[in-house]
Amino acid sequence: MKLCTIALVALLPCLAATPDVDKGKALGSPTAPLRMEIFSDFTCPHCRVLHEETLPLLMKDYVVSGKLYIVDRAFPLNSAGHQYSREAFGYAVAAARIGRYSEVADALYAHQQTWAVVGNVWDCVSAVIKNPAEQKKLKDLSKDPGVLAEIEAEFQEGVQAGVNQTPAMIVTAGGKRYPVPPGASYELLRSLLNELLRK
Repeated sequence: MKLCTIALVALLPCLAATPDVDKGKALGSPTAPLRMEIFSDFTCPHCRVLHEETLPLLMKDYVVSGKLYIVDRAFPLNSAGHQYSREAFGYAVAAARIGRYSEVADALYAHQQTWAVVGNVWDCVSAVIKNPAEQKKLKDLSKDPGVLAEIEAEFQEGVQAGVNQTPAMIVTAGGKRYPVPPGASYELLRSLLNELLRK
């Protein structure tokens, strides 16, 4: 019994290195044969294109049919032009806790060119979360240590996985992780997913 306890304590840092899936930020069935983690930043124009153009195709072709489980991971960039990224993630992750992630993520990407420049992140979010009670809850949760820890844990997971730009996608199949080449077209992505489904 003592040996098991020591082994579990030794494993804790390894287990903590991979954040749990925030189900509010996931699409599809966790039992799907393929899992795709998307490391993105709400201030990244390429992430907006992925969210608005590629994600609906993935939903139609793979998620709805139970072949793919998509997990959105926070990867807030720290370089110039991304100073409002963590604030946006604070609201988005908080929105996931109240079941409103998709509306907030859609709004953040749709109005990215405004709030990412002038910093009025809350104006963008509050335009889709209009209920005053939900707004208060969202504001409070956006500063909650658990929400901030989730953002940081996902960022660190990305760093450990070698993510150095957004969007970055990693597909897991049969326990193996396959990074998707940066800037991959949907045709290339489909080819990769179909190949992994045949294995």
